Amino acid sequence: MAEYEKEVRKILQDNGCVFVRHGKGDHDIWYSPITKINFVVDGKIKSRFTANAIMKQSGIDHHF
Repeated sequence: MAEYEKEVRKILQDNGCVFVRHGKGDHDIWYSPITKINFVVDGKIKSRFTANAIMKQSGIDHHF
């Protein structure tokens, strides 16, 4: 199974998204200047569908 977490976080940072705070468990809250909303990033992203959902929430046009 592929791990997408490191790549997702790198893409988020490269597109101007910023870490806001730690959430519950292994989840983190990030802010997107593109969509102007906060969204959740899981600490262990094993599904490409989850990785794509995070990209969609952040407003970044990237598909795994």
